[in-house]
Amino acid sequence: MAEYLPIYRPGQVLTLKASAAVTGGQLVAITGSGAVGPAGAAAANWVGVAAFDGATNDNVTIHSGGVQSLTASGSIAAGDSLVSAAAGQVATGAAATPSAFVGVALTAATNGNKVRVKFSR
Repeated sequence: MAEYLPIYRPGQVLTLKASAAVTGGQLVAITGSGAVGPAGAAAANWVGVAAFDGATNDNVTIHSGGVQSLTASGSIAAGDSLVSAAAGQVATGAAATPSAFVGVALTAATNGNKVRVKFSR
């Protein structure tokens, strides 16, 4: 079976410059004008997930919206509310502000393993 990617999905896929090294699948946040880096704990400025590894100053494709596969920081149960954690991971917890809320866990995961997340934005 062939793979397919849409040609253009406005507002769901964007390209920004990496202000620090990023890893594909890592939650990223705005770090400056047109720049992203790994999201930190409870980052209200997260924008999506890096599509691939990128070094500082590389252009990186960012996926936003939908369901994404992210790395768990700590144990996560399906249905948990998630916020960003250190190093672009996600963890359970109440967001300090609504914008820091990343989404809802669709699957369970243990620390360092992948969890499927329905993004909130």
